[in-house]
Amino acid sequence: MKDFFKFMFASMLGLFIMSVIVIFVFMGIVISFASSMEKDKIEVAENTLLHIKLNTEIVDRTPADPFSGFDFATMEPNKSMGLNDILKNLDKAARDENIMGIYLDLSGVYAGPATILEIRDALVKFKESGKFMIAYSEVYTQGSYYLASTADKIYMNPEGMMDFHGLSAELMFFKGTLEKLDMDMQIIRHGKYKSAVEPFMLDKMSPENREQIMALVDGIWGSIIQSISGSRNVSIEELNRVADGLLIQNPEDAVELGFVDELKYKDQILAELKTLLNIEEDDKIKSVTLAKYSQAPDPIKKRPNRKNKIAVVYALGEIVSGKGSDEIIGSERISKAIRKARNDDKVKAIVMRVNSPGGSALASDVILREVKLASQEKPFIISMGDVAASGGYYIACAADRIFASPTTITGSIGVLGMIPNLEETMKDKLGITFDYAMTNKNSNFMSTFRPLTGYQKKVITGYIEDVYDTFVDHVSDGRDMTWAQVDEIGQGRVWVGSDAYDVGLIDEFGGLTASIDYAAEVAGIDSYVLKELPEQEDPFEELFKEIMGQASVESYLKGELGENYRMYQYLKYWQNAKGVQARLPYDIYIN
Repeated sequence: MKDFFKFMFASMLGLFIMSVIVIFVFMGIVISFASSMEKDKIEVAENTLLHIKLNTEIVDRTPADPFSGFDFATMEPNKSMGLNDILKNLDKAARDENIMGIYLDLSGVYAGPATILEIRDALVKFKESGKFMIAYSEVYTQGSYYLASTADKIYMNPEGMMDFHGLSAELMFFKGTLEKLDMDMQIIRHGKYKSAVEPFMLDKMSPENREQIMALVDGIWGSIIQSISGSRNVSIEELNRVADGLLIQNPEDAVELGFVDELKYKDQILAELKTLLNIEEDDKIKSVTLAKYSQAPDPIKKRPNRKNKIAVVYALGEIVSGKGSDEIIGSERISKAIRKARNDDKVKAIVMRVNSPGGSALASDVILREVKLASQEKPFIISMGDVAASGGYYIACAADRIFASPTTITGSIGVLGMIPNLEETMKDKLGITFDYAMTNKNSNFMSTFRPLTGYQKKVITGYIEDVYDTFVDHVSDGRDMTWAQVDEIGQGRVWVGSDAYDVGLIDEFGGLTASIDYAAEVAGIDSYVLKELPEQEDPFEELFKEIMGQASVESYLKGELGENYRMYQYLKYWQNAKGVQARLPYDIYIN
């Protein structure tokens, strides 16, 4: 028996030691690989083609983690590229004598309407360099065609497809589900347009919600077809006629209607590229991808004044209290980043990039406090992305100037509270009942296993009204409007950027680049460096989380659910939401 235990423990020890060795060897390989990726600078050869293929999600800021999106099951990379680097690369390519042109190899474009517009504007600016740009795809979605319409020539596979049917907003309602579960959602809100709670209390859009959503889709679609019309010389009326009648039913229709210049196979596209590059038929095309081009040095050697900095603070995702992450706005982390920029004497101006549907009203107020303090000491500029609404607008309203896209979704000045009552669910479905022993009359206040009393609802309503009044006060002060004026355009109403400009919620149309240029102008500096904040999470910590399974469930769900993953995120958010919420009711995607 002693020998048995001796050999058993020896085997266990050996297995443990071997496991530790394997882990360290693996981590050594990973660290070596990651280090080589970081240091792998490239030199762009003469007569090179910039190959742009936007087939991964476009985020506002490129993740620092070299393994971001890496699928360890298939050992294939799928890293997202940030809008910040896409814009830098397009500007760099326009000035790079070795880059002769751009090949837009497009299918789907995974980004919101404002992000796509910023990339489109950068492509239009690239064309000012006089270099060529052609687009090709087997299948054009509306988003990819929106980008492709900037090209000198648009080509499509002879057996390909084009989707051009206009925009629709599809909202999901859970009232019927809650009724089947005998679940009561207790809702208190301020604002007749504050429709974040409607999926839990109605089975279709309210008239007010339908009004604002129609304004959103009409505004975004109007901006898209106006841009396409200008690039393709097709009237807006004709574009709408095509969309109304689903008139592009085959590739020949796309050519006849002026959407596409010619139908070609891939080998014919490669032959045309060789002609444009002025190389022989047997020569190999020298090309570089957009991601790889990030590692190329700027062709024009600059010596910026490093004593002058413009801080770019990225506030991305839903707003919560605490630390947050690169994808979630934590009040503690973002406040610290703004404070760091404010206290840095070398930082002459601050640009905060906001892409958020909102979230916790309290967390939003914590961040706004730092915005106000910073704006008293140096220029503070807001750059709105696809969404800067509700809490996202709350943290932006005190800035010196607000830039947004005509397709940005903003406003939603309103607040809400939502408390589920699971008493009947637990009783009727599971046979579980609850009883209470309380020291005070309202000790079980906001329990999810009993209905609120009339007095408790009155108390929560008071919270909601106080937060709304504070929200309106901040907007009134920041936008130099009266309380009544803000309340009139508030009430939880969501505005598309083009309309938000008309009602005074934003100051100017423009993206991240325009915001930075303006910040430099008002700060009185010509030469400067950018300081991006907050500091991104350590890539090796993130890798350890992935290996140890801390992020594996989310990664698996994202991979399995695809575009439907956002529905899971929506429900998960409301499950974890705490306190009064200033949150947009929906997310907008174009495809």
